[in-house]
Amino acid sequence: MTKFLTALPLCTALLALMPAVVGAQTATTTEPAEQSTAPEQSTTPEQSSTSEQSNTSEQSSSVQEGLSLGEDADKDPSIGQPYAKEVIGAWELRCIKLEEGEEPCQMYQLMDDGQGAPVAEVSLFRLPAGGKAIAGATIIVPLETALPQQLTISIDGGKARRYPYAFCNPVGCYVRLGLTEGDITAFKRGNEAKLTIVPALAPDQTVELTLSLEGFTASYDKASVLEQ
Repeated sequence: MTKFLTALPLCTALLALMPAVVGAQTATTTEPAEQSTAPEQSTTPEQSSTSEQSNTSEQSSSVQEGLSLGEDADKDPSIGQPYAKEVIGAWELRCIKLEEGEEPCQMYQLMDDGQGAPVAEVSLFRLPAGGKAIAGATIIVPLETALPQQLTISIDGGKARRYPYAFCNPVGCYVRLGLTEGDITAFKRGNEAKLTIVPALAPDQTVELTLSLEGFTASYDKASVLEQ
């Protein structure tokens, strides 16, 4: 009985200490978990090298797409594509490639400002007989041209004729004119034609362009009749 009473306070003391011990053990067990963090992922040299190679490959592919490998300059044009068939004097005979039959061709000349910079262009074609105009031409001049002043053309200093502008688009402003038999005769006999335009930003000034008539007759004879 005495042993039991002696042991009871000891058991009671142990029971009283258990919550503190258990709490201490729990804190000791959970503390490392609270402090632990995920290990940092490191990039190996092999992974870094692979990533650099991938970026370099993408950049090289992008550069390759912007490069032209060229083509055979002497190969035949594709069906339906325009091409320069012949140069006659100052004129270029431009035709449309067809699989068979006679190719439609028209006369073409690019005019510059006298210093080599292109300014305007002329395309001339023949028309079927029966109308007042036996030929037609399309003239393209730069944007910001004063449209109300129209375009004037004179041959070898002769009397000028005035033609209106038909429309403008991002390429330039267009003049579509008809040429009578008298006009064509004058072109064949002449040396050069002067085309005069007026800049919209300087309406008190004029720009004079020279259209060479060298080779006009031979080119005109080879130009096609535009079918209506």
